[in-house]
Amino acid sequence: MATAAAALIARARREIQHHFFAADAVRADRAVPFAAENGIEQRQFEKMRAKNIILEAKPGEYWLDVVAYDIELSRRHAIQRTIILVLLAALAAAVMLGVFAATGRNLPH
Repeated sequence: MATAAAALIARARREIQHHFFAADAVRADRAVPFAAENGIEQRQFEKMRAKNIILEAKPGEYWLDVVAYDIELSRRHAIQRTIILVLLAALAAAVMLGVFAATGRNLPH
């Protein structure tokens, strides 16, 4: 279930990003209106606004700050890499504990 939710969130982010890139709305003078297709997209849009990734040039017209978008993307990827490394370390520790338990050997000091 969590994987499906993550996929929906990722898709919403991609759709939002595509909306602004397709319109070349990457500067204030190129701002465009945005209407979310669904609630997930609306929440992601609001989060991107809160992080100053999407900025309002004038009422109802928005643009995507590419530098802020890239920084956020790099931050998310770094977090994902960290999570993967922690999970791999936990898996390796569990395997080692299992090997020691199965062979009746003590853990090294």
